[in-house]
Amino acid sequence: MSDVRRMRMAPSGACTFAAQLRPEPAEGPGLMVAEALADVRVRGDAALLDSIRRFDCPAFAGSDAIVDPARIAEAQTALDPILRAAIDVAVANVRAVAEASCPSASEAVLREGQSVRIRAIPVGGAGVYVPGGRAAYPSSVIMGVVPAQVAGVGRIVVATPAGPSGLPNAVVLAVAGILGVDEVVSVGGAAAIGALAFGTQTIERVDVITGPGNSWVQEAKRQVFGTVGIDSIAGPSELVVLLDATADPVAIAADLLAQAEHGVDSPSIAAAWDPRVLDALAMALSEANPPIGTITLVDCATQDDAIALAEAFAPEHLQLAISDAEAVAPRITRAGCVFLGPLGATAFGDYVAGSNHILPTGGAARHASSVGPATYMRRMAIVDIPQGAVDRLAPHLAALADAEGFPEHRRSAEVRSSS
Repeated sequence: MSDVRRMRMAPSGACTFAAQLRPEPAEGPGLMVAEALADVRVRGDAALLDSIRRFDCPAFAGSDAIVDPARIAEAQTALDPILRAAIDVAVANVRAVAEASCPSASEAVLREGQSVRIRAIPVGGAGVYVPGGRAAYPSSVIMGVVPAQVAGVGRIVVATPAGPSGLPNAVVLAVAGILGVDEVVSVGGAAAIGALAFGTQTIERVDVITGPGNSWVQEAKRQVFGTVGIDSIAGPSELVVLLDATADPVAIAADLLAQAEHGVDSPSIAAAWDPRVLDALAMALSEANPPIGTITLVDCATQDDAIALAEAFAPEHLQLAISDAEAVAPRITRAGCVFLGPLGATAFGDYVAGSNHILPTGGAARHASSVGPATYMRRMAIVDIPQGAVDRLAPHLAALADAEGFPEHRRSAEVRSSS
């Protein structure tokens, strides 16, 4: 069976207990990532080729890391029709949600007479990192590219590791082609992030980098932040499920095991306030074949304690497998994505529900959001100050400038005042 542990949370101990449930972060490869980024900055394409041959494809024979668009077209043609239909559904749903959440322009006219318009402007170029290694993730192409397209980004680059053939995974290439992305870079890890952030002889730098990845990728994103924008520094995937007696233990066991598939460091947690519910869930998990990962079952005294635990943990995914999910949902303020009711499995959000699966992890849901069009956009203010507003505002500006010791700020306003 899977490694199932059962724990009891003391009432009013949510914050301390949540910290115990989160694995200790591994020491990041900071120095090695810094060296890899510096190598890309100095040697450009040559560093990328060395990285491909060292980490992904020792026999890589290409002259550069950019995938021939003809290979992307071939991958599209070879795509299984059933898989193509699933991709089309996922793309349509993610696009619909992205369009519904896209920032728009706004304007405020203030009482002194000035107006401030806020424009939402897409960045010029975006890089979407798609992991490789143990598996391929064509769904991450959808989740990264579609919101950028809805935002209006003119240039989108997908970076993903080369496979044994020297090309990225064929389905990843096919999805890029379906979405109209013709710039795919077959390099992974820190080198890929460096290429997107700094540019090389053949790859133009981008303005924002998004997408999941291993510790090397996330550390590289952390180090280039400021040179470019990033979505977040994502850690292992995670799930918290709150369940009561109305939940199907077999279905919830499947949800927990699905999350555990991401790796041994992915927290997969179920919390209930009825011990019999956890007994049934433990029985369902004991029958899992094959066993997957570590799963934690938490006994809470009350539903309120379970909600407090979820809020303290701030999970990437939260399932409310409870009879009053709609009533409880407004109380949830710290989660990357919330799934309601007995049918709301996180796996739907990973692929086809329309919500984005590039989500804040490691407690970052306290301050961060999922990838969406806003990730790829900037807000810019346009200020129009007519004469009447100048006259009314200048005395207030003068008082503030005097308080801060900036006389020329005061003069800049007073030379424009008619009073």
